[in-house]
Amino acid sequence: MKQIPQLKIDLRDLQVLALTGFLSLGLISYSFDFAINLPIIMTALTVSLSVQYLANFLIKKQENVEVISRSSLITGLGLCLLLRTNSLGVMGVAATCAILSKFLIKYRGKHIFNPANFGIIAVLGLTNQAWISPGQWGESFVLALLFVSIGGLILSWLGRWETTAVFLLVYSMGILIRNMWLGFGADIFWHELNSGSLLLFAFFMLSDPRSIPDGKWGRVIWASAIALLTLILKYQFFLTTAPFVALFFCSLLTPIVDTIWQGKRFNWAWTIYQLGGTKNETV
Repeated sequence: MKQIPQLKIDLRDLQVLALTGFLSLGLISYSFDFAINLPIIMTALTVSLSVQYLANFLIKKQENVEVISRSSLITGLGLCLLLRTNSLGVMGVAATCAILSKFLIKYRGKHIFNPANFGIIAVLGLTNQAWISPGQWGESFVLALLFVSIGGLILSWLGRWETTAVFLLVYSMGILIRNMWLGFGADIFWHELNSGSLLLFAFFMLSDPRSIPDGKWGRVIWASAIALLTLILKYQFFLTTAPFVALFFCSLLTPIVDTIWQGKRFNWAWTIYQLGGTKNETV
């Protein structure tokens, strides 16, 4: 019997591919207010890769350092997709802070913050030359479906889908209750949820398996807290960067959550997907 060939896939490659596709779509389409240029993109990617290389060599004392790190590429692409600035220096600072946070801000060997989120909050707090543009992706149903489909597929393979699902569920319920209280219609509800930036945040930043809580119930409670804090910051303090600020502050709780609801720490592993079959296992 002929053996079915197996594909060996590192899921970080799929993330890099997906984020690169989204970035290309934003650059070539005139449907989006995608205010970023090639020098800014090259700065984000070059600085992310360079700082990761130097940190592996100088801080982790690795002898054989990979030149192109998948995780630093994901961080750099995340910055390109979500952070806006006209300054090469500000983007360079954001990328440097993002990568160094993985090496310098750790608890029991696990970095506390999502790197891209840390870089974004750092330049938003330290400079007045950076911003988040919640409406840059518009409100296209097709685009939302694309983000949800690809992001959901990757999360299901990672086994960390509940973080994003719980965040979106609690966030949606909060908006629905508020809209019913104020007498708003369904179109307002759809407008609040159909944001490309929100979906990118939920599927490709919030779900970072290396910085979220290890235990399943811990992730559920942690994601609920982020959604509730996002609602408070957005509707009580009118903060347009509410999800990013909420993730930053709730990340400080991750060590406590990990202590109460313990679980197996995530480790990137090769995933073997058997073509034409249902077997899907990690080694």
